[in-house]
Amino acid sequence: MASWNSIPMEIAYQILGWVAFVSWSFSFYPQVILNFRRKSVVGLNFDFLVLNMTKHSSYLVYNAALFFSPAIQRQYHEKYGSKEMIPVAANDVAFSMHAVLLTAITLFQVLIYDRGNQKVSKTCIAISFAVWISAAVCFFISLPKHSWLWLISVFNTIQVVMTAIKYIPQAVMNFKRKSTVGWSIGNIILDLVGAVLNFFQMGVQSIDQGTWVNFYGNIGKTLLSLEVLFFDLLFIFQHYVLYPTKKEETGRTTIAEGIVPPTKPPNKSSEENV
Repeated sequence: MASWNSIPMEIAYQILGWVAFVSWSFSFYPQVILNFRRKSVVGLNFDFLVLNMTKHSSYLVYNAALFFSPAIQRQYHEKYGSKEMIPVAANDVAFSMHAVLLTAITLFQVLIYDRGNQKVSKTCIAISFAVWISAAVCFFISLPKHSWLWLISVFNTIQVVMTAIKYIPQAVMNFKRKSTVGWSIGNIILDLVGAVLNFFQMGVQSIDQGTWVNFYGNIGKTLLSLEVLFFDLLFIFQHYVLYPTKKEETGRTTIAEGIVPPTKPPNKSSEENV
């Protein structure tokens, strides 16, 4: 088993990992809070949520299996070398568990809050169904030879693909509406910070070990950070440059929050004169 060559590097790795965990984990809360305050999920794309649940569930399977299973760790060392460190940290597992929980809570909000005429598309349903059927088939293929590392690599690939496509429905929806109302920018900023810190964490481990296996041995984590960086910057550009929100105070509500201000009641004296 590989060990750290530098204690300061190990400490830096742990600090970066847990700060990234906090940033990525808290990135879920602005959207949940925004939905709660508005009592509405209008403007939040449901395809994004469903694909996000598939993504985080797959990522949880990969992280938890590689972190906890000695059999899978042994297969990893057989493939990449006995001196290589396992590229999944405790903060990766904690983040995945938290992400699945918060995504489930957001989906529950879709059921109880005003959602207008929005619904999950047939394309999204078909993609999700195809992904889980494929995962089940891969499980039975890996069963005879106990190819567990290959199996969790399939789940890692799923989360990479889901990350690549899950943001697209929301980005297109913002473009069509010419607005980002209902989509929390706080979520995006925290998500971006987490992705940057995640890169730094992987870099620290690579420098300490004198090898870049950490990046391609867990290619899913590397691609995840790159995809998050790209789409977060896109959403920030949409929010602040393309479709800046103009706040107009109307009592306790604002147009920026996507709540229609109350209409002024008719003048009774005018009605009587008529």
